[in-house]
Amino acid sequence: MRLLLLISFVVFMTSCAQVENQSLSPPVIAPFQQLDTIATNDWWNRGKNEIIDVKVPREEVIAFGLYTVADKTVKMTAQFFPLYPNETRTVRLEIKQENQWKEIQQQQINDIGWSALFRIENWDSSNNVSYRLRHGTSAQFEGMIRKDPIDKKEIKLAAFSCNSNKDRGDRVHYIRNVNHQDPDLLFFAGDQSYDHKEHTAAWLKFGMQFRELFRTRPCITIPDDHDIGQGNIWGEYGKKASSQAGNDGGYFFHPEYVKMVERCQTAHLPDPFDPSPIQQGIGVYYTNLIVGGVDFAILEDRKFKSGPNGKIPQQGPRPDHIRNPNYDPASVDVEGLELLGERQLTFLERWGQAKEGIQMKAVLSQTGFCGGAHLHGQKENRLHADLDSNGWPQTGRNKALRAIKKANAVHIGGDQHLATVIHHGVDQFEDGPWAFIVPALVNNYYSRWWWPEDEKPGKNNNDLLPWTGQYLDGFNNKITMQAYVNPESPSSGSGYGLIRFDKTANTITFECWPREEDVTKEGAKQFTGWPIVIDMSIR
Repeated sequence: MRLLLLISFVVFMTSCAQVENQSLSPPVIAPFQQLDTIATNDWWNRGKNEIIDVKVPREEVIAFGLYTVADKTVKMTAQFFPLYPNETRTVRLEIKQENQWKEIQQQQINDIGWSALFRIENWDSSNNVSYRLRHGTSAQFEGMIRKDPIDKKEIKLAAFSCNSNKDRGDRVHYIRNVNHQDPDLLFFAGDQSYDHKEHTAAWLKFGMQFRELFRTRPCITIPDDHDIGQGNIWGEYGKKASSQAGNDGGYFFHPEYVKMVERCQTAHLPDPFDPSPIQQGIGVYYTNLIVGGVDFAILEDRKFKSGPNGKIPQQGPRPDHIRNPNYDPASVDVEGLELLGERQLTFLERWGQAKEGIQMKAVLSQTGFCGGAHLHGQKENRLHADLDSNGWPQTGRNKALRAIKKANAVHIGGDQHLATVIHHGVDQFEDGPWAFIVPALVNNYYSRWWWPEDEKPGKNNNDLLPWTGQYLDGFNNKITMQAYVNPESPSSGSGYGLIRFDKTANTITFECWPREEDVTKEGAKQFTGWPIVIDMSIR
């Protein structure tokens, strides 16, 4: 009887709290309208969200944490489900010392996006340390800050891209496989969210899908075009875009929305090389992270890039699609166009020169530095060249590749929904760096194919796949295709990359795993063409 009375009282008090919350005004009014409506203002008065149920029990209000450790500094983002007006905005960080939890810091939660950032300096990276995020009386999220694996012979990076909203289910295949392979670092190259105007709900969904991977290991997440609400983006130093297509350059949605997306996804990254904001007060995050003696440069290959509309001759129905195979590629490599921008090129140059304590290097960014696909969306849709790729502008592409090659680094990216390994050429074939573009996590949104129109193998092709070897892309960039995963492949071409940095042998191994393959079983197979081993001693 007493138990029934207690349950009735709890239900009554919960109902009262909900009524009270509904009668309260939000403490922070969003600076943007008709964007992120679930996670800001009076979100509790709205109907059930189709992306994720944000009205969670209050002991579950901490969704996840993300962290990196650089220069003896831990940066950790605590991501929350939306809070009611009368709930505290304070989150506490505790670490376990001598089997006891000790609070080391408190931070305030930002109502615009529901995240908070911790910064702990003078961190000792010689041991694993358990951490706990706490809110109110009952909510908590536990994880582990890993020690720096400097003593390991091999450092492993798991790389992902393009988490399509056409499949909102769990990601059990990835959780099982990646935790079994136990990488030292995770990299999500962009398009964690495809819900354009509802980033917070989609970001929460992404986090709940993958938090069992980054609960106990450092994680790099960088937003791409869909994350900030555009189909494509040419950031052009942060100017205002005239349309959501964005092909004239810039950002279409309110700058505070863009800043919220970047805050949630990148605040936990190491401090930026140069934090000076671009136009509209939009920030930057390009930086580097050293894990176990492997130095990872993290680029923003969309933020400074010039938009094509009005700057080059249009060669198709869209300013960013070239369908005329007889056009002159030099006609679109116009003087003054930029790709990475001078700021990031300066960063790459200095990053490449840093040697102390560094054994290997890699560049991480959103997409590839060439046109690595022929068919887009469907087999009937052949593009001669796609200006969304980093193959254009060619001068900017070549500057970037020279800097990466000079650093003796490889490039790892995503975005294309098409896994490829390409050996880039600048002045001649294969004088540039190697690049691995990882497959889409879910490849049922927009497929792409590597499919030369003449269906002939290139020079110096291998026997693993029909169209490998040396080719010119639609911009006349020199590329050597080593491997690719078209949508007819297992798991419809969806999966992830695992990159092994062998510091003793000075080799980098690219692995590409299908989504539905079980790597815990003997005989598990990668996509055809992988693994690929790169000898980094050959300059």
